[in-house]
This record gives sequence, structure tokens and C-alpha cells, in this order.
Amino acid sequence: MVGALLLVAGTVVGCGGSSSSSSGVAAKTPEQILAAAKAAAAGAASVHLAGSIVNERKPISIDMELLAGKGGKGRITLEGLGIQLIRLEHAIYISGSAAFYRHIAGPAAAQLLQGKWLKAPENGGNFSSLASLTELSKLVGTALAEHGSLRKGPVKTIAGQKVVALEDVSNGGTLYVAATGTPYPVEIVKRGGSGGSILFDRWNQPVTLTAPANAININQLQSGH
Repeated sequence: MVGALLLVAGTVVGCGGSSSSSSGVAAKTPEQILAAAKAAAAGAASVHLAGSIVNERKPISIDMELLAGKGGKGRITLEGLGIQLIRLEHAIYISGSAAFYRHIAGPAAAQLLQGKWLKAPENGGNFSSLASLTELSKLVGTALAEHGSLRKGPVKTIAGQKVVALEDVSNGGTLYVAATGTPYPVEIVKRGGSGGSILFDRWNQPVTLTAPANAININQLQSGH
């Protein structure tokens, strides 16, 4: 399921935030606008992202705060299974809903794990694929890298922000880039049965990451069975 989310995130992502002064980005070519959006996102210290998509008729929602070079935190819901997620200092921490724990560990273990945090290595473990959802450069970079032929659309306003549209003629998605201030991505909308949207905002605002106390090391948990 996580792999599907990363795949779909490549064509469904969005962002927000800027000042009122024109950036001149609306006068550029589609390729130049995309390059400006990539550069702006790559230089960001932090961002908040939230939204939902559908992949293979299965709903996926995400609400995360990402801190460049450090990690991130937030909540992901995969097919109705809720997961709280924190990545910090080469470890990933997961606190699942009762339904999530029943799904991965069975009813008896779910009762013991309810309300607890699990700790796993960010690389090589069962939950390592979730770590990619907390890496700002990877998540945003992947989202802006995968596209087909681009066509520039009209300038419009989304949530009070003037934006210029980049239409992906090949894949049917639209990337909206801020036309004022720093040219951050404002929104990408993917239409169709596997569509949805994810919004990015709060660029460069403070994000505090703290490791949960008394987290259960998943490797020790597995070795005990």
C-alpha cells in the first residue's frame, strides 16, 4: 500500500504560501515554471502536506509535517487503517489504530499494542517504506519529477493565492504554482479513478520532532515470538 502511495504521489501533490508581489513566473515557459517550482521546494526548510487520493479504488489520506534533513511527523490512513508516524534520528516510530494493529499482528497482540508506539529502523525494516513519506526532498522531488508533456494554463486564484497552471497533457493532472512571491507548488490535482489532491502549505514554518517515550523496539518484539 505504501508503494502505491508513493507512486500516486508522483502525480498528486500540492502546496501553498507566498507574498503578494509578482514573481514573474507566469510569463515563463512551462518547463521554466516547473524548474522554478522544483528549486523553490528543494530550498525549503519545512512544509505541511495534507490530502487524499484513490489508488486501485482504495482511499489513502495523508497529513504530515516534514523537516528537511531531519524527518517528519503526522498521520496516514491506508484503506481505513490509521497510523501516526514520526521519523527522527534514523528511526521510524509508528502508533497504529486498533484496526491497524489487528491487521498486522492479530487480535491478541492488538490489545497489548493499543496506545503504544513501535520503533523500527528507517532502512531495511518492515516499515522502512513509510520513511520515504517523511523525507521532504524525496517526496516533493518525486512529485515534481514525474510528468508528461506540459501546457501552461491561465492564471487563477486558489485559496486567495494567485497561481499559474501547468497542465500535464499526457497524464491528466494539473500543477498550480504560486504566481506571487516564491514560486512554490500550490496544488496538483489528478483526475479520474485514481485521482485526488494533496495540498502543501506552511512552507518554512517551525516543525518540532520528538521521539515518543517508551517506544517498543519492533526487532525485540519480533524476536520474542
